[in-house]
Amino acid sequence: MAQTEPVKLRVLTMKDLDAVTEIDYGLLGTKRRGYWEARLESLETSGVPSLIAEVDRKVIGFILGRASGWEYGIPENVAWIDTLGVIKEYQKRGIARILFKEMFNMFKKVGVDTIYVFVNWKDWDLLQFFDKMGFKRGDMINLELKI
Repeated sequence: MAQTEPVKLRVLTMKDLDAVTEIDYGLLGTKRRGYWEARLESLETSGVPSLIAEVDRKVIGFILGRASGWEYGIPENVAWIDTLGVIKEYQKRGIARILFKEMFNMFKKVGVDTIYVFVNWKDWDLLQFFDKMGFKRGDMINLELKI
């Protein structure tokens, strides 16, 4: 289904806390306001702004990303997509693609040439989305320690 209403992108701010929390709740079924409050507070050090997508002044999606800034020895030409969320009623309409492409352009402007994202191996929709955006399996290995 094509997106018919105009989508407006803008910088995500703390004023978007309730909207982001509700989108996350609609997707995962868990209220995580404290989590999102901490995440949004840390956005100022991300190197690029995170984004909100709106239709008729209603927040319908968001993307959080960051340039690495040499953390964990990763060079500053590397960036991460942390979180991407679109409310269910607006999925499959190109909203995530619009958000990603704008963040991609912002990353390029600050010298990023490699973008990483972690996706659950069983999340077929997200794997397909990132495949369509040009992502390939990278050289990094996900390590995990259950405690």
